[in-house]
Amino acid sequence: MSTSLHHRAIEHLGTRIVAGQLPAGHVMLAEHLEEELKVSRSVVREAVRVLQSLGLVETIKRVGIRVLPASRWNPFDPLVIRWRLAGEGRGAQLRSLAELRTAVEPVAAELAAINAPEELRRELVEISHAMRDAGQAGDVPRFLELDIHFHSLLLTGSGNEMFANMVGQVAETLTGRTVHGLMPDHPRETALQWHVDVAEAIAAGDAAAARDASNRIMRETISEMAPTWKNQPRVFVPVQRR
Repeated sequence: MSTSLHHRAIEHLGTRIVAGQLPAGHVMLAEHLEEELKVSRSVVREAVRVLQSLGLVETIKRVGIRVLPASRWNPFDPLVIRWRLAGEGRGAQLRSLAELRTAVEPVAAELAAINAPEELRRELVEISHAMRDAGQAGDVPRFLELDIHFHSLLLTGSGNEMFANMVGQVAETLTGRTVHGLMPDHPRETALQWHVDVAEAIAAGDAAAARDASNRIMRETISEMAPTWKNQPRVFVPVQRR
Protein backbone atom coordinates (compact mmCIF):
# COMPACT_ATOMS: atom_id res chain seq x y z
CA MET A 1 0.00 0.00 0.00
CA SER A 2 1.34 3.44 -0.90
CA THR A 3 1.96 5.45 2.25
CA SER A 4 1.41 8.70 0.36
CA LEU A 5 -1.95 7.53 -1.01
CA HIS A 6 -2.97 6.33 2.44
CA HIS A 7 -1.97 9.67 3.98
CA ARG A 8 -3.75 11.62 1.23
CA ALA A 9 -6.97 9.68 1.75
CA ILE A 10 -6.92 10.24 5.51
CA GLU A 11 -6.16 13.95 5.15
CA HIS A 12 -8.79 14.45 2.45
CA LEU A 13 -11.58 12.83 4.41
CA GLY A 14 -10.49 13.99 7.86
CA THR A 15 -10.21 17.66 6.95
CA ARG A 16 -13.59 17.62 5.17
CA ILE A 17 -15.32 15.98 8.12
CA VAL A 18 -13.82 18.33 10.70
CA ALA A 19 -14.60 21.35 8.49
CA GLY A 20 -18.24 20.27 8.27
CA GLN A 21 -18.14 19.69 4.51
CA LEU A 22 -19.14 16.11 5.29
CA PRO A 23 -21.66 16.71 8.10
CA ALA A 24 -22.69 14.33 10.86
CA GLY A 25 -24.99 11.65 9.49
CA HIS A 26 -23.58 11.84 5.96
CA VAL A 27 -23.08 8.36 4.49
CA MET A 28 -20.23 7.47 2.14
CA LEU A 29 -19.75 4.32 0.11
CA ALA A 30 -16.35 2.70 -0.24
CA GLU A 31 -16.71 2.32 -4.01
CA HIS A 32 -17.50 6.01 -4.39
CA LEU A 33 -14.45 6.93 -2.31
CA GLU A 34 -12.27 4.72 -4.50
CA GLU A 35 -13.44 6.61 -7.56
CA GLU A 36 -13.26 10.04 -5.93
CA LEU A 37 -9.79 9.59 -4.48
CA LYS A 38 -8.45 7.42 -7.32
CA VAL A 39 -7.17 4.82 -4.87
CA SER A 40 -7.64 1.10 -4.28
CA ARG A 41 -10.17 -0.49 -1.94
CA SER A 42 -7.35 -1.42 0.47
CA VAL A 43 -6.31 2.25 0.76
CA VAL A 44 -9.91 3.28 1.44
CA ARG A 45 -10.31 0.51 3.99
CA GLU A 46 -7.17 1.52 5.88
CA ALA A 47 -8.09 5.23 5.78
CA VAL A 48 -11.54 4.44 7.17
CA ARG A 49 -9.97 2.31 9.90
CA VAL A 50 -7.86 5.29 11.01
CA LEU A 51 -10.84 7.66 10.90
CA GLN A 52 -12.84 5.16 12.97
CA SER A 53 -10.08 5.13 15.59
CA LEU A 54 -10.41 8.92 15.80
CA GLY A 55 -14.18 8.70 16.28
CA LEU A 56 -14.93 10.54 13.01
CA VAL A 57 -16.83 7.75 11.26
CA GLU A 58 -18.47 4.40 11.83
CA THR A 59 -19.13 1.63 9.36
CA ILE A 60 -22.64 0.21 9.19
CA LYS A 61 -23.23 -3.08 7.43
CA ARG A 62 -25.27 -2.73 4.24
CA VAL A 63 -25.42 1.05 4.74
CA GLY A 64 -21.93 2.50 4.38
CA ILE A 65 -19.52 4.76 6.21
CA ARG A 66 -21.37 7.27 8.35
CA VAL A 67 -19.89 10.53 9.63
CA LEU A 68 -20.19 10.97 13.40
CA PRO A 69 -20.89 14.21 15.32
CA ALA A 70 -18.10 16.24 16.92
CA SER A 71 -19.08 14.96 20.36
CA ARG A 72 -17.83 11.50 19.26
CA TRP A 73 -14.42 12.64 17.97
CA ASN A 74 -11.24 11.94 19.93
CA PRO A 75 -10.33 15.53 20.94
CA PHE A 76 -6.91 14.47 22.22
CA ASP A 77 -5.63 13.04 18.95
CA PRO A 78 -3.02 15.31 17.30
CA LEU A 79 -4.58 14.75 13.85
CA VAL A 80 -7.99 15.95 15.01
CA ILE A 81 -6.34 18.95 16.68
CA ARG A 82 -4.42 19.80 13.49
CA TRP A 83 -7.54 19.58 11.33
CA ARG A 84 -9.59 21.70 13.73
CA LEU A 85 -6.85 24.33 13.86
CA ALA A 86 -6.85 24.48 10.05
CA GLY A 87 -10.60 25.13 9.81
CA GLU A 88 -13.29 27.50 10.97
CA GLY A 89 -13.32 25.84 14.39
CA ARG A 90 -9.79 27.07 15.09
CA GLY A 91 -10.85 29.44 17.86
CA ALA A 92 -12.88 26.81 19.69
CA GLN A 93 -10.00 24.34 19.45
CA LEU A 94 -7.52 26.90 20.78
CA ARG A 95 -9.87 27.67 23.67
CA SER A 96 -10.25 24.00 24.63
CA LEU A 97 -6.52 23.41 24.48
CA ALA A 98 -5.67 26.59 26.40
CA GLU A 99 -8.12 25.68 29.14
CA LEU A 100 -6.75 22.14 29.32
CA ARG A 101 -3.17 23.38 29.49
CA THR A 102 -4.11 25.92 32.18
CA ALA A 103 -5.49 23.08 34.28
CA VAL A 104 -2.50 20.77 33.73
CA GLU A 105 0.75 22.65 33.12
CA PRO A 106 0.99 24.58 36.43
CA VAL A 107 0.45 21.30 38.29
CA ALA A 108 3.03 19.61 36.05
CA ALA A 109 5.52 22.39 36.86
CA GLU A 110 4.88 21.92 40.57
CA LEU A 111 5.39 18.17 40.31
CA ALA A 112 8.52 18.60 38.19
CA ALA A 113 10.04 20.78 40.90
CA ILE A 114 9.53 17.87 43.28
CA ASN A 115 10.18 14.87 41.05
CA ALA A 116 12.23 15.73 37.95
CA PRO A 117 15.67 14.13 37.51
CA GLU A 118 18.62 16.50 37.86
CA GLU A 119 19.56 16.17 34.20
CA LEU A 120 16.08 17.23 33.08
CA ARG A 121 16.16 20.24 35.43
CA ARG A 122 19.43 21.42 33.91
CA GLU A 123 18.17 20.91 30.37
CA LEU A 124 14.98 22.85 31.10
CA VAL A 125 17.02 25.85 32.29
CA GLU A 126 19.21 25.70 29.17
CA ILE A 127 16.17 25.51 26.91
CA SER A 128 14.46 28.43 28.64
CA HIS A 129 17.48 30.68 28.09
CA ALA A 130 17.78 29.55 24.46
CA MET A 131 14.07 30.35 24.03
CA ARG A 132 14.63 33.86 25.32
CA ASP A 133 17.50 34.35 22.88
CA ALA A 134 15.49 33.03 19.92
CA GLY A 135 12.45 35.11 20.88
CA GLN A 136 14.46 38.30 21.19
CA ALA A 137 16.11 37.58 17.83
CA GLY A 138 12.77 36.93 16.11
CA ASP A 139 13.91 33.46 15.02
CA VAL A 140 10.40 31.96 14.72
CA PRO A 141 11.30 28.40 13.58
CA ARG A 142 13.96 28.05 16.27
CA PHE A 143 11.66 29.49 18.93
CA LEU A 144 8.90 27.02 17.98
CA GLU A 145 11.31 24.09 18.20
CA LEU A 146 12.50 25.20 21.63
CA ASP A 147 9.00 26.03 22.86
CA ILE A 148 7.79 22.51 22.03
CA HIS A 149 10.85 21.02 23.72
CA PHE A 150 10.36 23.18 26.82
CA HIS A 151 6.74 22.18 27.37
CA SER A 152 7.52 18.55 26.55
CA LEU A 153 10.19 18.50 29.27
CA LEU A 154 7.81 20.21 31.67
CA LEU A 155 5.09 17.59 31.17
CA THR A 156 7.42 14.57 31.24
CA GLY A 157 9.37 15.99 34.17
CA SER A 158 6.24 15.84 36.30
CA GLY A 159 6.63 12.09 36.61
CA ASN A 160 2.96 11.70 35.70
CA GLU A 161 2.63 9.47 32.64
CA MET A 162 -0.80 10.89 31.79
CA PHE A 163 0.60 14.43 31.69
CA ALA A 164 3.52 13.16 29.59
CA ASN A 165 1.06 11.80 27.04
CA MET A 166 -0.16 15.34 26.37
CA VAL A 167 3.11 16.21 24.61
CA GLY A 168 1.65 15.57 21.14
CA GLN A 169 -1.37 17.78 21.79
CA VAL A 170 0.74 20.65 23.07
CA ALA A 171 3.13 20.32 20.12
CA GLU A 172 0.23 20.54 17.64
CA THR A 173 -1.14 23.57 19.49
CA LEU A 174 2.13 25.48 19.41
CA THR A 175 2.78 24.49 15.79
CA GLY A 176 -0.75 25.44 14.73
CA ARG A 177 -0.53 28.86 16.39
CA THR A 178 2.73 29.51 14.54
CA VAL A 179 1.59 28.15 11.15
CA HIS A 180 -1.62 30.18 11.24
CA GLY A 181 0.08 33.42 12.22
CA LEU A 182 -1.14 33.55 15.80
CA MET A 183 2.28 33.80 17.43
CA PRO A 184 4.26 37.08 17.42
CA ASP A 185 7.69 37.12 15.81
CA HIS A 186 8.98 38.66 19.03
CA PRO A 187 7.19 37.23 22.10
CA ARG A 188 6.68 39.56 25.02
CA GLU A 189 9.73 39.90 27.25
CA THR A 190 7.64 39.10 30.31
CA ALA A 191 6.48 35.79 28.76
CA LEU A 192 10.06 34.87 27.89
CA GLN A 193 11.14 35.62 31.46
CA TRP A 194 8.29 33.57 32.90
CA HIS A 195 9.60 30.52 31.02
CA VAL A 196 13.00 31.12 32.60
CA ASP A 197 11.30 31.55 35.99
CA VAL A 198 9.51 28.20 35.60
CA ALA A 199 12.71 26.41 34.67
CA GLU A 200 14.80 27.97 37.43
CA ALA A 201 12.12 27.28 40.05
CA ILE A 202 12.01 23.63 38.96
CA ALA A 203 15.81 23.45 39.05
CA ALA A 204 15.75 24.88 42.58
CA GLY A 205 13.00 22.54 43.71
CA ASP A 206 10.65 25.45 44.46
CA ALA A 207 7.28 23.87 43.68
CA ALA A 208 5.12 26.89 44.56
CA ALA A 209 7.19 29.29 42.43
CA ALA A 210 7.20 26.87 39.50
CA ARG A 211 3.43 26.53 39.62
CA ASP A 212 2.93 30.28 39.93
CA ALA A 213 5.18 31.12 36.97
CA SER A 214 3.56 28.45 34.79
CA ASN A 215 0.12 29.75 35.72
CA ARG A 216 1.19 33.27 34.64
CA ILE A 217 2.24 31.89 31.24
CA MET A 218 -1.08 30.17 30.70
CA ARG A 219 -3.16 33.14 31.88
CA GLU A 220 -1.25 35.37 29.48
CA THR A 221 -1.85 32.86 26.68
CA ILE A 222 -5.60 32.87 27.32
CA SER A 223 -5.67 36.67 27.43
CA GLU A 224 -3.85 36.92 24.10
CA MET A 225 -5.88 34.23 22.34
CA ALA A 226 -9.37 35.07 23.66
CA PRO A 227 -10.37 37.18 20.59
CA THR A 228 -9.92 34.13 18.33
CA TRP A 229 -12.71 32.22 20.04
CA LYS A 230 -15.20 35.00 20.68
CA ASN A 231 -18.74 33.72 19.92
CA GLN A 232 -17.45 30.26 18.94
CA PRO A 233 -19.76 27.52 20.26
CA ARG A 234 -18.62 24.91 22.74
CA VAL A 235 -19.00 21.16 22.26
CA PHE A 236 -21.11 19.55 24.96
CA VAL A 237 -20.44 15.81 25.11
CA PRO A 238 -23.46 13.80 26.29
CA VAL A 239 -22.94 11.88 29.52
CA GLN A 240 -23.09 8.15 28.93
CA ARG A 241 -25.71 6.74 31.29
CA ARG A 242 -25.17 3.23 32.59
